[in-house]
Amino acid sequence: MPIVFTNSGTTSCTLYGYPGVSLAGGSPLAQIGAAAARSTTTPASLITLAPGAVANALLQYTEAGNYSPSTCTPTPASTLVVFPPNQTVSASVAYSTTGCGATGVDILHVGTVTAGSGG
Repeated sequence: MPIVFTNSGTTSCTLYGYPGVSLAGGSPLAQIGAAAARSTTTPASLITLAPGAVANALLQYTEAGNYSPSTCTPTPASTLVVFPPNQTVSASVAYSTTGCGATGVDILHVGTVTAGSGG
């Protein structure tokens, strides 16, 4: 699924590289398992966004049920947390699924930011 970034400002901005993406849940909200691993099939390039323009990064999700419970430690998730590339402030989106609490299991993979909405 594409994660879409929109320049809501009044001047151009740039994005380069990979967003940080993770599942979270609980109260207080806490990260579940490993953050998304990087999918390196497309090399990173500098993306310049005019006001109102969009870019995207493709997020691939593997069902936690594909792993044995002892390997995965299935954990309910309620939120997808996204950090734009090279930023320290995240955005959160409601996303109900089951994640793997075990940090050694990569169920999320994210690609580099590219121009456009990604479909």
